Amino acid sequence: PMYFLLANLSFIDFCLSSVTTPKMITDFLKEKKTISFGGCMCQVFFGHFLGGGEMVLLVSMAYDRYVAICKPLHYSSIMNRQTCIGLVMTSWIIGFVHSISQLSMIINLPFCGPRELDSFFCDIPLVIKLACMDTYILEMLINADSGVLATICFILLLISYAYILFTVCLYSKDGTSKALSTCTAHITVVVLFFGPCIFIYLWPLSITWVDKFLAVFYAVITPLLNPAIYTLRNKEIKNAFKRLQC
Repeated sequence: PMYFLLANLSFIDFCLSSVTTPKMITDFLKEKKTISFGGCMCQVFFGHFLGGGEMVLLVSMAYDRYVAICKPLHYSSIMNRQTCIGLVMTSWIIGFVHSISQLSMIINLPFCGPRELDSFFCDIPLVIKLACMDTYILEMLINADSGVLATICFILLLISYAYILFTVCLYSKDGTSKALSTCTAHITVVVLFFGPCIFIYLWPLSITWVDKFLAVFYAVITPLLNPAIYTLRNKEIKNAFKRLQC
């Protein structure tokens, strides 16, 4: 189950980085950087679709580690094939519903002014500023939509890992080191992924250079780091690499 979920995480990360990175690289080589309205909406849709799906998938992976550590004797019966497929399908469905709800609020906005985005790709907080109407209430709804999803998933993850750490420390002699070894990779990925999301959508102040940095970090760097972080923390994969070198 862990490798099945990890494979899906790697696939989502690959797709997420592909939403913005190719266009961003080609724009570096162009003096005039433009994107069509349809291309911009596609970046918004797939960015939130894959980002929302990854949030839920990370919660599923935390649940998998919770069952493995806290209920080891029931692990095979709880994390069976149907459960794993259900968890992955749930992440895709929630990501799709989240993305559709976001896109439906901005796609019909009137854009009649200068259509210039001060960013490397299209994201809702920037696109909505181009609308020639009062968007205060709409911004609140959009931020609430994204913020609520990110916050709920983040809280569930914190609860899961806190319970794992408490259980291992309570029942194991060297509990602290084992708990940290087991959860370090997961917690690192969670912080790298959720930190920028929560800051962008829930932080009341907007600082342009910070928002740009976090946007690139969230959309490009983090998806590339996630598989490497999990791989380097996995003993079986390390041993496989050693065997290949020999």
